[in-house]
Amino acid sequence: MSAGDVPKMQAAGEKDLELNPNDVQTLAILGSALPRSLASNLSPEEKEKVLTQAEQYSNKAIELAPTITKPAGMADDLFIGAKNQTMAMAYSGLGLVAFRRGKFADAIPNLEKSVGLEPEPDPVNYYVLALSNEKASHFDDAVTAFTKCAAIQSGLQATCKQGIDEAKKLSTTQLSVPK
Repeated sequence: MSAGDVPKMQAAGEKDLELNPNDVQTLAILGSALPRSLASNLSPEEKEKVLTQAEQYSNKAIELAPTITKPAGMADDLFIGAKNQTMAMAYSGLGLVAFRRGKFADAIPNLEKSVGLEPEPDPVNYYVLALSNEKASHFDDAVTAFTKCAAIQSGLQATCKQGIDEAKKLSTTQLSVPK
């Protein structure tokens, strides 16, 4: 995954799941990585197949996470942190699937759960949360998410800073439109 070879990552993950179908971390990784790396050259049917698979992986990870037992000798705070990071990936996956499907109102609560579970949230999750809020006409929430994204050192900082201004403009435009 870190090398950007999604097909190889997916094949390795699926092989791991053949050996251990309840590997929560692998499920969460696949669930979050697949919708992020969705190839633009796929047909609508192929895209939907990938999104459905990612959704299934994420849902299963969320279902199984509460059953994970702490390994002997592992500190409680490390265990909780690892479990939260896995859950954050799974919720990110569900949010990204909903976003890719254009279901912005469904993406929002999942992405909010994702960023809420990690001490250092992924800026991509804030960015997609901001876009989802913007598409759902929740402009103040979009400004908040863009602001949090812009505060994280990443390649998205400039884009998120521009998003703040755009969401503010949309909010002002929305307020001035007579109903």
